[in-house]
Amino acid sequence: MSHSTLLGMSRAPHIPSELKVRPFTLDEARTAGLTKSSLKGRAWRRLGTELYVWSGLPEDLWKLLRAWQRSLPADAVFGGATAAWISGLDFNPTEPVEIIVPPNSGVRSRPGLGVRRCLIPTSDAKMIRGLRALTLHRTLFDMCLRLAAVEALVAIDMSIKRELTEATALRRYAEKAKGRAGARRLHSLVALSAPAESPMETRLRWLLIQRGLPRPEVQVDLRDDKNRFLGRADLYYPAARLIVEYDGGNHRDRLVEDNRRQNLLLSAGFQLLRFTATDVRDRQDVVESQVRGALAQRH
Repeated sequence: MSHSTLLGMSRAPHIPSELKVRPFTLDEARTAGLTKSSLKGRAWRRLGTELYVWSGLPEDLWKLLRAWQRSLPADAVFGGATAAWISGLDFNPTEPVEIIVPPNSGVRSRPGLGVRRCLIPTSDAKMIRGLRALTLHRTLFDMCLRLAAVEALVAIDMSIKRELTEATALRRYAEKAKGRAGARRLHSLVALSAPAESPMETRLRWLLIQRGLPRPEVQVDLRDDKNRFLGRADLYYPAARLIVEYDGGNHRDRLVEDNRRQNLLLSAGFQLLRFTATDVRDRQDVVESQVRGALAQRH
């Protein structure tokens, strides 16, 4: 091999073995013998301020959050969507990573990190797989303060569906928090909660209730006059035998099966209305009109 060829070849970057197993802070990189400038190469990905990961490491959100925790003060607590994910809810925990620190903390929000300041009672925080986070009940309480009511209800429904808590336990928490901002909303949303199958199903139910329609039953098994099981309704008005369903993206994947089920339900005397995300988001008047008309028709 010629000398010129050797000169044209770039040296493989030095990758310490201890940095291949998890995300790491800049201080940990320096301890392993790397400089900040050496972390700008393709072998590394920057996750946040002074937080990096080897490009060959598969994404692991638990490892990522542990790396964030190592870079934060000991009194920081994961909150918001990050705490919701840690507790088992389907939220994005890293856009941004959300933490809560005491009012006198010097930690500031920065790219990838959202910071709130308040005092957290010890009873409202716990260790989950090595991460210090708000409890699920405190997380839902905070969501009632910071999110639109329907989005807080999405989180409450998801918690109940996944059997992470129960409505009675949430009511008790709301009662103990009586007089604090957010307690009344938590109490009222728990009264509307149900084990919904998806966030869009919750949003559809919320739309119906907010438009003054009767509150539908949720996830109801339907049978014909011979007691044969026909299917399960997302939302159901028994007096009108009206099924209201949300059609998500997977409806296209199971179109034949859904059509057979629909034919069975219609033949058994049920009414069926199906709505999409576009209907729930942009055609709310149409959704209300069709459901109201179907209820009136049977009555």
